Order: sequence, then C-alpha cells, then structure tokens
Amino acid sequence: MTHPILLAEQVRKRYTEGPQPVEVLREVNLRIDGGQTVAIIGASGSGKSTLMHLLGGLDRADGGHVQVCGRDWAQMRPKAQGAWRNQHVGFVYQFHHLLMEFSALDNVAMPLRIRRTPAEQAHAVAAQMLQRMGLGARLQHRPGELSGGERQRVAIARALVTQPQLVLADEPTGNLDSDAAAVALDMLLDVALSQGDAVIIVTHEAAVAARCQRQLRLVNGTLQEA
Repeated sequence: MTHPILLAEQVRKRYTEGPQPVEVLREVNLRIDGGQTVAIIGASGSGKSTLMHLLGGLDRADGGHVQVCGRDWAQMRPKAQGAWRNQHVGFVYQFHHLLMEFSALDNVAMPLRIRRTPAEQAHAVAAQMLQRMGLGARLQHRPGELSGGERQRVAIARALVTQPQLVLADEPTGNLDSDAAAVALDMLLDVALSQGDAVIIVTHEAAVAARCQRQLRLVNGTLQEA
C-alpha cells in the first residue's frame, strides 16, 4: 500500500498570549494523494497560515502527526527536514520572495543548486520550467524588470522546478489583479497536476477555491467540508 502524499492526524497548535494559551488548531485531520487539489478557506486569523507551516514542516505541532511522503516531520532533525522539504515540497506565497539581485533563471534554479545539481543542468531545467510558465523571453530579467504577475509566475516556477510531490500555496493570487491572478492560477494547477503533485491552496477567494477538487473550511481550529 502506497503512502498518501500528506497525512495529518489530530494536529493541534497553541500559542501563549497573555496568561492563557490560545488554541489555534485542534484535531485537524487531512489526507491528500497525488493529483489531488484542496482549497482551505477561513476567516482572517483562523489559523490557515499556521496550518500551512505545520504541513510543510516549518513549525512543530503541539500534538498529533504530520507525514509527508511517509515521513513524520517530528521524527526528523532540522537538517533532515530541510533536505526532505527540498526534495518533496514546493511553497508558493502571496508575495514572491524572489532574490532581487538574481535573474528569473537563477531564482528558479536555486532549489536545484541547493541540492547540488550542476549549474548547467539546473539552468537547463529552470529554463524549461520558465518556458512552461510563458516566460521563455524573460529568463535573464531580474524581478524588478518584471510585472507583478510575471514575478509570481517565476515564484511558481521555482516551487515546481524540483517536481515536488506536495505544493503548498498560501494566497498565491492574493497580491495580483484578476487577469494576472487567473493566469498564475492556471499555470500553477496545470503544471502541478501534469507532474502528479498534490496541491493545497489557502485562499479567501471563492473563485480560486472553486478550481480545486475539494474545499475545506477552517472553523474553530478544525477542518470541515465547505
């Protein structure tokens, strides 16, 4: 029996604010397999970004388990977590977080270079991914020379260039106008699903959530079918 791409069971997270702890997540359960898309919606402050950090191993849960590709984040040391993320997880955020002094090509090649892929090979793979994003003519442009939509597509290319099994996208179109958002979302879903990735998108936009196979709402620290 193959492992799910992502398995979260009874996940809990609390923060201490003042004299009383605040329970942000309680008994969150989620399973997602390759080729599946899930939208997570919820009110501001409901814990959506916190959940994404836990799913991607960027933060530690106070209870429960999160497994990605069969391995539990809590059972790995930080160095092993970093290597596992680089191999299996791609992140897309509302803001592109590109390195402004580097070209689009160098930004997209960065995750491959981190895993010690030779520069020529990393650039060739990065160029192919940028071509798929419709940015073949913009390889040598720096982020400051690109539009907001183009910068976000570079960020999406960077997340997908390693062919991760899991893509975590936190408000990936939230900083774009409607036309640029539609193009970026199309590119994200088309390329990710062609690779067989599992995709989780946190969004407050109903139109974005509707593009996913499942819509879940985060309410009072738990996930419910929307």
